[in-house]
Amino acid sequence: MRNHDDHSWDLAETSEGNLPANEELFDRKCEQWERRDWMTWLEQNLSFPFEVERMEDDDDAYFTDIADREPFRLGHKMTVLALEPEDIRYGIVVKVQEEGRIGHVPLCDLQVTSKSDKNYWPVREYVVWFANR
Repeated sequence: MRNHDDHSWDLAETSEGNLPANEELFDRKCEQWERRDWMTWLEQNLSFPFEVERMEDDDDAYFTDIADREPFRLGHKMTVLALEPEDIRYGIVVKVQEEGRIGHVPLCDLQVTSKSDKNYWPVREYVVWFANR
């Protein structure tokens, strides 16, 4: 996906919650996403390595100080090295590196740190699709 494509399907924070800027375009995107083979599409549209931040984490450890000290947790920045096989619960998993440690994190928990990075929109599409599937 190119950065100059129309991204008005993306969600925007409003007083009514996170809603698409353009609902019609969002509905069309959802139809495309349902037919998409995500692993193949991501392999074709991502360039490795790239920087991300973990924005979601279903572990309750982030309510403690453990998340600050342990790698690959909520709020941590890391480098995505490769796609890994899909997990039935977490979707596509990525191999990541944080301060010399290697681990695995669900792609749906991540956000590319720079909007100008060519990986930003492909990851964003996957994250929005995964949250709305």
